[in-house]
Amino acid sequence: MPDSDTIKAALRAQRIELPSWAFGNSGTRFKVFPQAGVPRTPQEKIADAAQVHAHTGVAPSVALHIPWDRVDDYAELARHAKDLGVELGTINSNVFQDNDYMLGSVTNPDPAVRRKALGHLLECVDIMDQTGSRDLKLWFSDGTNYPGQDDIAARQDRLSEALHAVYERLSADQRMLLEYKLFEPAFYTMDVPDWGTAYAHCVELGPKAAVVVDTGHHAPGTNIEFIVAVLLRKGKLGGFDFNSRFYADDDLMVGAADPFQLFRIMAEVVAVHALRPAAGIAFMLDQCHNIEPKIPGQIRSVLNVQEATAKALLIDRAALSAAQRAGDVLGANAVFMDAYNTDVRPLLAEVRTEQGLDPDPMAAYAASGYAERIVAERVGGTAAGWGA
Repeated sequence: MPDSDTIKAALRAQRIELPSWAFGNSGTRFKVFPQAGVPRTPQEKIADAAQVHAHTGVAPSVALHIPWDRVDDYAELARHAKDLGVELGTINSNVFQDNDYMLGSVTNPDPAVRRKALGHLLECVDIMDQTGSRDLKLWFSDGTNYPGQDDIAARQDRLSEALHAVYERLSADQRMLLEYKLFEPAFYTMDVPDWGTAYAHCVELGPKAAVVVDTGHHAPGTNIEFIVAVLLRKGKLGGFDFNSRFYADDDLMVGAADPFQLFRIMAEVVAVHALRPAAGIAFMLDQCHNIEPKIPGQIRSVLNVQEATAKALLIDRAALSAAQRAGDVLGANAVFMDAYNTDVRPLLAEVRTEQGLDPDPMAAYAASGYAERIVAERVGGTAAGWGA
């Protein structure tokens, strides 16, 4: 089993990226419940994200969503983030909200719509150049609702053509991360429905393309840690969008629905030493805080990832390997479960104290007065939310 200092060092080095959009008003397709004090600008979103980092110490970057976070000067926005103690991270494209994309974006049968979508993706790379971002994350709502609606293979050709064009635009130190989704909004076929499709395109593209695993985008019963292990083995796991699901793409706080699954995923990451930032895996939250307050929701999610990670680091790998080699089914499972059943909260509180942080980030934020201050100050303007 790793010694305490090794585990603490790994936890201190952990990095979890926050999504700017999680701080705005969001909800379900039926209702968005607005909250007082939510950000009105990208600058205010970054300020809220900086609060999460200030209390957890492991969330130093903020992902942007274009056009929701569009500004006139991205270099200035990057400086603003730095002044607040964080930096700008992944740039997320949006080719799903414009009316022109009803039948798809880069796979649309209309060449003019495809050109428009590609232009946006290339614009996102331009923004990366200005912000210093490493990763471009692509998710496509493209697909079909009815058999015969469009040519499935032709849509894959159109997708490949667009991905190649974007890939060629990337600089040597930039990456393309391709996300997949089983269903919604297209219900017959999604053009990137699973990790195999995403993986096939990334292999065809080259070393600067990798797969994003959104933990909510899978059919019930899918063994996500198996997917993670395979992608890690092939060097094609680019990152995570961490959230939880009970039924479909619920976008709940990570670890809320199945904390054991989160532990199993992190166990595969730790097993191949992919937790360290140098491994290049982007650990990002992607969540919808509908009824819970935004900043505490993000803090709780960060804590859930930390707890799952700490438990994964506690696995006695030597004992586990010995039991596996001996074919000791119950012994191997017991080693695994011993780590999961360990209460790691005292360990994490100790790590935070050693970092000069409050051992209880949730309580520290509640006592900070920040929530009351933003409610009082953020009066007027238009609150950020889906599509803003």
